[in-house]
Amino acid sequence: MRMQFWRKAVEDIYCDNPPHQPVAIELWKAVRRHNLTKRWLMKIIDEREKNLDDKAYRNIQELENYAENTQSSLLYLTLEILGIKDLHADHAASHIGKAQGIVTCLRATPYHGGRRKVFLPMDICMLHGVSQEDFLRRNQDKNVRDVIYDIASQAHLHLEHARSFHKSVPVKAFPAFLQTVSLEDYLKKIQRVDFDIFHPSLQQKNTLLPLSLYIQSWRKRY
Repeated sequence: MRMQFWRKAVEDIYCDNPPHQPVAIELWKAVRRHNLTKRWLMKIIDEREKNLDDKAYRNIQELENYAENTQSSLLYLTLEILGIKDLHADHAASHIGKAQGIVTCLRATPYHGGRRKVFLPMDICMLHGVSQEDFLRRNQDKNVRDVIYDIASQAHLHLEHARSFHKSVPVKAFPAFLQTVSLEDYLKKIQRVDFDIFHPSLQQKNTLLPLSLYIQSWRKRY
C-alpha cells in the first residue's frame, strides 16, 4: 500500500496535482524547479517494491541492479538538480551508486543478523562454502571473511571506476559524489580488521569524517 501511494503520488506530481502530504509537496516543487526526470523516481519505487519480500540477493549482479535502480537513480536526480547533463558524470554516478548499495548491504549485516536475516549475495557465500547460519552465529572463520572480502572488493572496484572519470566529469558535479568519502572510509576500516564484518570498530563513528569531506570538497575531488 505504501508503494502504491508513492506510485500514484509521483503520477499526480507530474500532472501538477500533488497529494496534500508534506514530502510530496516538496517533491512537486523540486520537480517543477529542476525539471526532474520521472523515470528515476519510478525506478526507485519499482525496485523497492520488488525488494519487499526481504530475500537474500541471488548473486552480486542482483545486488548491483538494486543499487543502480535506487542509489544511482538518486544520484542522477541530484545531478539534474545541479544542472549537470554529462555522460561521464552519469557513468560515475552509476558506479558510485553501486558502491553505495554494496557498502550499505555490508554495513547492515550485523543489524540484519540480529533479526535473523541475511541479504548477502548467495553465489559468493556458496563459492566459499558459507551458509546464512554462519552469519547468524557471527562466525569469524576465514571463509566467512573471504565472502566479505569479495563483496567489499566489488564496491572498491566501482569506486575506482567512478574515479577514473575524474578528469572528464564537470567540477559542478563533484558535490553530488562526496559520499565516496564515507564509502572509502568504511572500506578502509573493514580492511584494517581483516574483513571481520562483526568487529566492534565498524560500528563506531569516524569523528574526522566531516573534516575529510571538507578537504575533498576543497580539493575539488571525489
